[in-house]
Amino acid sequence: MLMSPNSPRAARLHYLANGFRVLTNGDHVLCAVTGEKIPLDALRYWDVARQEPYASAEISTRAALGT
Repeated sequence: MLMSPNSPRAARLHYLANGFRVLTNGDHVLCAVTGEKIPLDALRYWDVARQEPYASAEISTRAALGT
């Protein structure tokens, strides 16, 4: 199955302290907790040590606290 150039595709990122580096092009990542699609231009929360993206500050805090 061929993907259209406009098809949504998950990106692979390397998360850094003040940003991220795109390893594989795409238009979104999936929240590590909820599985929600996060457009790259809306991605604001991630954990550098765990290399995980989060959909919101609340989800990021919950993940950090292990709740």
